[in-house]
Amino acid sequence: MTKKNVVISILGVIKDNKGRGSKRWQTWRPNVSLVMQDDFKVDRLELLYDPEYFRMAGKVVADIQSVSPHTEVVLVEAPWADPWDFAEIYGWFDQYTRHYPVKTESENYFLNITTGTHVNQICMFLISEARLIPASLLQVSPDLDAENRAVGTLRIIDLDQAKYDALASRYQEQAQTGQDFLKSGIKTRNAAFNTLIAEIEQVAIASSDPILLEGPTGAGKTQLARRIYELKASRNDVMGKFVSVNCATLRGDGSMSALFGHSKGAYTGAQQSREGYLKNAHQGILFLDEIGELGLDEQAMLLHAIEEKRFYPVGSDKTVFSDFQLLAGTHQDLQQAVIKGTFREDLMARINIWSWKLPGLTERLEDFEPNLDFELQQHARQKNKQVRFNKTARAAYMRFATQPDSSWSSNFRDLTASVNRMVTLSEGGRINEENVNREISRLQQRWQPAKNQHDSSVELSDYLSEEQLTSIDQFDQLQLVNVIHICRQCRSMAEAGRRLFNVSRSEKVSSNDSHRLRNYLSRFGLTFKNITE
Repeated sequence: MTKKNVVISILGVIKDNKGRGSKRWQTWRPNVSLVMQDDFKVDRLELLYDPEYFRMAGKVVADIQSVSPHTEVVLVEAPWADPWDFAEIYGWFDQYTRHYPVKTESENYFLNITTGTHVNQICMFLISEARLIPASLLQVSPDLDAENRAVGTLRIIDLDQAKYDALASRYQEQAQTGQDFLKSGIKTRNAAFNTLIAEIEQVAIASSDPILLEGPTGAGKTQLARRIYELKASRNDVMGKFVSVNCATLRGDGSMSALFGHSKGAYTGAQQSREGYLKNAHQGILFLDEIGELGLDEQAMLLHAIEEKRFYPVGSDKTVFSDFQLLAGTHQDLQQAVIKGTFREDLMARINIWSWKLPGLTERLEDFEPNLDFELQQHARQKNKQVRFNKTARAAYMRFATQPDSSWSSNFRDLTASVNRMVTLSEGGRINEENVNREISRLQQRWQPAKNQHDSSVELSDYLSEEQLTSIDQFDQLQLVNVIHICRQCRSMAEAGRRLFNVSRSEKVSSNDSHRLRNYLSRFGLTFKNITE
């Protein structure tokens, strides 16, 4: 049995009313054109109309029946108070489709999106997409080159799910491109860091709220802030400049002037007015690194500027307008600074809407190799000279770099400086074993003061009772001393676990270093928190 074609359409109060008398048959009218197609038979047309246009609807029905007598036309009242009100229109369609007698075994359904407001058309698309009615979309169009211009053309819009999947994949590729951009194209292997970057990319695109980047010195906060700006600028989300300020360099009375500007004659020596960093960042991004170094007065003015987008330059009674997005960086624990009274609680609440802690290099040792390659590529671009390791030298450098005793105290700054030294001292475009050995010695000497600062002797009696100590073998005591020593050097249990189980973890499909360390410490009634605090 051949199925019937059923079309649900909206009366076009302008397009369906074109032409007068016999001239209307030389004019393209969407709903009349619909039933005049040679290759598409309309068995039933359900025409939605505003009761105000009942007479017009009747004329259109008469013309449809005159050119297509086999088409059954059903008029459906659609008393929309405002055809541009999405809530009203979608609510009406929702009720209409819920009570619609669908008979898929005998009827094919189509939704004509040629007429009606854009809101009508969107709602029809949503109905088809959600399968509230199992209908395809169709559209009729005029054909100005045809001999009979009243007929036009008809096109069924393909909503093949496979094509949707391809489109979704394209959007996924675009998102991945944004994440790779934030990582400077470095193919990181650390799952937690990749997740962190994905979240930052999503927020950076969707929001202009302040972002707080936490993490140790050299973890890449400034680099990431600049990449966020470049990502937003590439999408025309920001039109102004990227203004980067290290708040640790702002001292005394000059800090107010540097941030907020000053008027001419505001103080002795102020011979010219100055705009200040906040004004310079108008329509762009202001990155305040080490924001915890700002004084309380500067913090108060900054909070006002963020919330009101206005502030007073030093010595001026006129406000200045600046609309910028704030990115802030810190290596401090700002929550502790709030408790101590050195950082304003209200400013903390304002800048802590989105916050992420960037891990140090020792927390991402699996990413050391791709970052090493990135540094070599950077050098090649800047100096127009390609330098590589020989195989033995690279293996020796990687072993040293990823061993537990390598502190990388300045994180990626240490790595950048290390590569620059080896590249500079290399000959013939090759970093050899001698270059690597000299660099290892240099790093060990540089890190030694930092190690000594943390390497206070471990006394088990500080952690265990006398009764416990007498029940533990000397062998186990020596091992426990070393474990505690490593834990006290690390910022997290995960970092300590990676250093302690650096070989065995690589042999597992999935490793949980924190769990292994927790179980070991629990044998002695200890926790990571007990040790580190």
